[in-house]
Amino acid sequence: MTITETQAWTAQRVKAVDKEYVIHSWSVQGALDPIPVAGGSGSWFWDYDGRKYLDFQSQLVNLNLGHQHPRLVEAIRAQAEELCYIGPGFAERSRAELAEMIAGLTPGDLKMSFFTTGGAAANENAVRLARHVTGRHKIVARYRSYHGATAGAMSLTGDPRRWAAEPGISGVVRMLDPYTYRCPAGHPDPCPVCSGGPHLEEILQYENPETVAAVIVEPVTGTNGLLYPPDGYLRSLREVCDRHGILLIFDEVMAGFGRTGEWFACNHWDVVPDILITAKGLNSGYVPLGAMTVSARISEWLKDNMFWGGMTYAGHPLACASGVASLRIMEDEGVVQNSRAMGERLGAGLAKLAERHPSIGDIRGRGLFYGVELVKNRATREPLVPFNAKGAAAAPVSRLLKAAMERGVYLTANFNVLRLTPPLVINAGEIDLALGVLDEVLSLADDHYQG
Repeated sequence: MTITETQAWTAQRVKAVDKEYVIHSWSVQGALDPIPVAGGSGSWFWDYDGRKYLDFQSQLVNLNLGHQHPRLVEAIRAQAEELCYIGPGFAERSRAELAEMIAGLTPGDLKMSFFTTGGAAANENAVRLARHVTGRHKIVARYRSYHGATAGAMSLTGDPRRWAAEPGISGVVRMLDPYTYRCPAGHPDPCPVCSGGPHLEEILQYENPETVAAVIVEPVTGTNGLLYPPDGYLRSLREVCDRHGILLIFDEVMAGFGRTGEWFACNHWDVVPDILITAKGLNSGYVPLGAMTVSARISEWLKDNMFWGGMTYAGHPLACASGVASLRIMEDEGVVQNSRAMGERLGAGLAKLAERHPSIGDIRGRGLFYGVELVKNRATREPLVPFNAKGAAAAPVSRLLKAAMERGVYLTANFNVLRLTPPLVINAGEIDLALGVLDEVLSLADDHYQG
């Protein structure tokens, strides 16, 4: 074979070449059987045989504007014709415009942004910056968390994918999560874990708060269970951090830019971090892009101190132009409002499903960021699949996901929690279609119910 070969790309050829030469994420390569995808539009994608699938995941919870949004595609094309790349040391229109737009949308005094190729790199830089600003080295993170797959971001991550990457970076300390359905403290009243501050304060006394640079949390936990904190939780963390001079970092890679029915999840509780991490929905993933946005105080600090961070593709013009277009589309087309409205429809539909399917133990969500926890017994809350290191699709959940795909709806899960995160441009008919398929396939979970 030569690079000038013109053999047609059929589904069979795509699949064969992929199997021979491509390494897929988080997978045993010989066990994979991926569907060759030919295209997509809106909330749908399709294979080479023309079979369509409703993308009820937004792929990796990043296609907030759906597949092939014409205005977003056009913005990338126009930027490519104007300037494909210029180094991060230059001032360039698309990155300046995007940074200004983010400063106008983010809460509080969040101001300056450093652009990366994704959420992991943004989290890496946030931790490094927090250590430099404070002169401290420890970082408090949570167990049910995912912050990225690079060395530092994986050390911050709590889920089992961290294990294969250990030993990681030093200085990471863990706190428990406000998982009210399965409270790790047994949910006493008041609960020190689920109220946030008391638990964090205790950990700081063990670790010496004067050594802690930052606390990093997902305001709404994404991959690891779709966990929404109780009211007052984030405020309590904010107060403890302020008391000890610790920076608060919010990782909104999944939850940001309309996913929960607000521009940012932290807006639900009116709490502003010192550093906000975004990616995914920032430009719907059309070009790799992430952002670290910092407060006015840190912005002032950066004017007189070195920022020890940099990337070849920091503020890539194509990525930033797609970010500018994405935010304009979201405003022009009422995407955040649609997320809120369709989320209410999805939530109401899930509540009705819970009346018919005893395997549904808990439903939690806002906007189009929902988790459905499946159990063997509602009284004991025994999970449908056990927590283990082998990943998200253990039987019988894997059979449920396969059955949904066979019916034309793409779903994923983490252990026993279904993730329902469709594009924010989804319509009512598509929501109802997915609910109908869920109604059918949840019988597979009910078969394992032991209540």
